[in-house]
Amino acid sequence: MPTITLPPKENALFKRILRCYEHKQYRNGLKFCKQILGNPKFSEHGETQAMKGLTLNCLGKKEDAYELVRRGLRNDLKSHVCWHVYGLLQRSDKKYDEAIKCYRNALKWDKDNLQILRDLSLLQIQMRDLEGYRETRYQLLQLRPAQRASWIGYAVAYHLLEDFEMAAKIVEEFRKTQQTSPDKVDYEYSELLLYQNQVLREAGLNKEALDHLNSFEKQICDKLAVEETRGELLLKLERPEEALEVYRRLQERNPENWAYYQGLEKALKPEGVEDRHKLYEDSWVKFPKGLVPRRLPLNFLTGDKFRECLDSYLRMNFSKGCPPVFTTLKSLYTDRAKVTLIEELVVGYESCLKTCRIFCENDEGKEEPPTTLLWVQYFLAQHFDFIDRHGTALEYINAAIDSTPTLIELFLIKAKIYKHAGNIKEAARWMDEAQALDTADRFINSKCAKYMLKAGLVKEAEDMCSKFTREGASAVENLNEMQCMWFQTECALAYKAMNKFGEALKKCHEIERHFVEITDDQFDFHTYCMRKMTLRSYVDLLKLEDVLRQHPFYYKAARSAIQIYLLLHDRPLSDDSKESQAHTENLNDKELKKLRNKQRRAQKKAQLEEEKKIAEKEKQLKNQKKKKEDDDEEIGGPKEELVPDKLAKVENPLEEAVKFLIPLKNLVRNQIETHLLAFEIYFRKEKYLLMLQSIKRAVAIEPSNPWLHQCLVRFFRGVGESADLAEAVRTVLKQEISRLFGDSDPQSFNKKFLSQHSSSIPHRLAAAKMMVYLEPSWHQAACEIATALEESLTGRSIQVSTEVLEALCDGQLGGGQQKAAEAYRPACHKLFPYSLAFMPPGYQDNNPTISANGDLSSGEHDDMGNEM
Repeated sequence: MPTITLPPKENALFKRILRCYEHKQYRNGLKFCKQILGNPKFSEHGETQAMKGLTLNCLGKKEDAYELVRRGLRNDLKSHVCWHVYGLLQRSDKKYDEAIKCYRNALKWDKDNLQILRDLSLLQIQMRDLEGYRETRYQLLQLRPAQRASWIGYAVAYHLLEDFEMAAKIVEEFRKTQQTSPDKVDYEYSELLLYQNQVLREAGLNKEALDHLNSFEKQICDKLAVEETRGELLLKLERPEEALEVYRRLQERNPENWAYYQGLEKALKPEGVEDRHKLYEDSWVKFPKGLVPRRLPLNFLTGDKFRECLDSYLRMNFSKGCPPVFTTLKSLYTDRAKVTLIEELVVGYESCLKTCRIFCENDEGKEEPPTTLLWVQYFLAQHFDFIDRHGTALEYINAAIDSTPTLIELFLIKAKIYKHAGNIKEAARWMDEAQALDTADRFINSKCAKYMLKAGLVKEAEDMCSKFTREGASAVENLNEMQCMWFQTECALAYKAMNKFGEALKKCHEIERHFVEITDDQFDFHTYCMRKMTLRSYVDLLKLEDVLRQHPFYYKAARSAIQIYLLLHDRPLSDDSKESQAHTENLNDKELKKLRNKQRRAQKKAQLEEEKKIAEKEKQLKNQKKKKEDDDEEIGGPKEELVPDKLAKVENPLEEAVKFLIPLKNLVRNQIETHLLAFEIYFRKEKYLLMLQSIKRAVAIEPSNPWLHQCLVRFFRGVGESADLAEAVRTVLKQEISRLFGDSDPQSFNKKFLSQHSSSIPHRLAAAKMMVYLEPSWHQAACEIATALEESLTGRSIQVSTEVLEALCDGQLGGGQQKAAEAYRPACHKLFPYSLAFMPPGYQDNNPTISANGDLSSGEHDDMGNEM
C-alpha cells in the first residue's frame, strides 16, 4: 500500500496528537486521531493509527493498541514513526530486545532521528548492550556535539566497558569546553571533576588522579570526599608522611570514624602491638570522650593489656548509659579467652554495684548512679543470651525490669532471649509488652509485627502494622505498595510453616515483582543523571542493579519459593486439603458425596469473596483515577492478580522453581545453599549433568556439609540405578564419580562420612538419613546414631535437635519411630527447657509461661496465651 501523505490541516492535527502524547493528554489525543481517521481519505493513515494505538496503550487498552499499531505498520512499513511507536509499545511490555529491533528498523528510514537514537541508547544501557550503547552515543555526539549529555553519555559508555583511559580523555575534552570561574561554586562542575577523578583512579593512574585533585580542589564542593580520596591516593603512592597529615585532619573532623584510624595505621606502619597501641593512646589524650579509639585496640590486644583497655571502655559506656555497647563488642566473641575476660569483668561490676555502688571494691571516687547497674544487667543479659545460657540471661533481664519497668529496651532483650531459647510465642508476647510502652515508635511496632509473624500470628501482625500504614487502605496492600520486603518475607515463612503454600508463594512473587520494578526504575535515571551530572552515583547505581538479586531479601524469597515448589512437586495439592483427605478414608459413599458438596460450596464462597476483593480494588483504582483530570492519565493497566490457589496448583512446579533459581546461580554462587537447591530441582528433573555441576560447585565451597553429603549419596545411587542415560553422558558421569567417590559404593561412602564426623550431630543426622535411604531395614541403627545427645558431641542446638525430631516424626529415619520421638523429646527438653518444640504433649494447648529457672507455671497472661 502506498504511503499516505497528510495535507497541511491534517498534518497540523497529527502534530497536536504528538504534543498530547508528550503532555499525557491522552483523551484529547484520541479526539484528534478520530478527526483524521474519520476522513475516508485518511482512514488508513499508518502513522495516525500507530499514534492512536500508543495512546490507547497508555489508557490500559493493550489489545486494541497492538492491533492498531500493527495495522498502522502494515499500511506504512517505511515510516520511522510507525516503527518507533511499535518499539515504544514493546518497551511498555518490557520486551526490550524486540523494542531495540523496532528502533533499529526506524533508524533505517531516518538514521539521524535524535529521539529514536536517544530511546535506543536508553534500552541498550538498560539491557547492558554496552558495545551498542557506545555506538549510539557516538552517533548522538556527532549529531549534537554542543550538548553536554552527548559527551557524558559517550564517556560513560567507555567507563562501563572498562576502557578507563579513553573515558578520562573524553571527560577531559568536555571539561575544557566548560567556561567556569575558579572562584565560582558550581555543583554540577564539581560532580564532573569528582567523576573524572574516579575514572582516573579506576584506570590505575594514581599520580595523575592526585595531581588532578590538587589542581581542581578549589572548584570541588565536596571537601570531605577530596580529603578522603587524597588520603587513599597518598597511601597507594607510598607517601606515608603526607597521608598521615591528611588522616590527622580527618580524625580532627570526626574522631568516631573507624576508617580514619585504619588510614593512620597504614600511614604510620606500626611494627608491633605496642606501637599500634601507642597510636590509640595518643588519640585518647586528644579525644578524651572518644569511644572508637578505645574500642579498636580491643581487636588486637590480649591478656592484661586487653583487660585494662576493656575495663576503661566498659566503665565509660556503663556510666554514660550506652545501650549498644554489647553490639560494638559482639565481634570479639569469636575469641573464647576474650569472652571469658568480658564475663569475669562485667559480673564483677554487677556484684560490686549491687553492694557498694562502685565498679570495683578498690575504686576510690564517687559512687555510680543506680542506672549504671541497670545497664550492666542489660549487658549481661545479652552476653549470656549470646553464649546460649538463656536461663541466666533471663535472670539478669528480669532483675533489670524489676528495677526499671518502663524501659522499652529491656523488654526488647527479654523477647529476643525467648526467641533464641526457642519460645517464639513468649517472645512475641514480650515484644507486644514493649510496643505497649510506646505505641508511637515505628521501630518497636515493626519488631513486634516481625515476632508475631514468626509466631504464626499473621492477622495480629497485620493489625500491628496498620497503626502506621495509610488510612483507608488495608495494611497488607499498603505494605506491598511501599515494597516493605521484610514484612513480606516473614509472611511467606509464616504461611509456609502453616502449609498455606499459595499465600506463601504470593508473598514470594510480590518480592520478585519489587525487584523487577527496581530494575525497571533505572529508566528514569539514565536521562536524569546525565542532566544533573550525578555521574558517580549513576555508575554506582548501574553496578548495583547488575547484582541486585544478590540482596538478602531476594535470596530469602527465592529460597522459600524454591522449597515450596519442591514440596508441591513431591506432594501436589489436590482440590481437597490434607485434613479432608485424612477424614475421607473412613467415610461411605453417601457421606463422601455430602462432604464433597460442602467443600465445593466453601470453595465457591471463597472464590466469590476473592472476586469481591478484586472488584473493590478495581473500584479503588477507578476512584483514584477520577481524582485526576482526564488529561493526566496514568500509564499502563493493572497488573495480573496473584491468586494463591492458582499459585499453589501450578502445572509444573519445577519450572517455576528454576525461574527463582537462575538469578541465584548467576549472582550468589558463593553460597553453598544455592547449589544444593539447584541439585534438589535437577534431581527431580533427572538432569544428571546439571546435578553433577551443582555438586561440584558445592564441594568446592564446603565439602563436608551435611546436606551436601545427602545430595552426593542420592546422586551416586541415582546414576547407578539409571538405565536410560546416553552413552556420552554415562561416560562423563563415571569419570566424575570416580573422582568424587573413588572406588567406594554408596554404603561405604556413607559409612566413611559417619566415621569422619562422628562427633557432630548434624553430620550424624545426615548419615543416619542416608542409611535408611540406602537400606530401610537399618532404621534402628540410624535412629540411635541421630538421637545421641552426649556432651562430647558438637552441634547441639535447638535447630538441629528440631530437625532430628522432625526426621523421626516424618519417617526420614524409618517408619514407626514414634516411640523414639517420644523418648527424644524429653531428653531435648532437659537441654532446652524454654523451646516450644520439645515441650510435653498438650503444653501448647494450655500454653503456660515459663519462669526464669525453667519451671512451668500457670500463665500470668492467659488471654494473650490463648490467642496464640
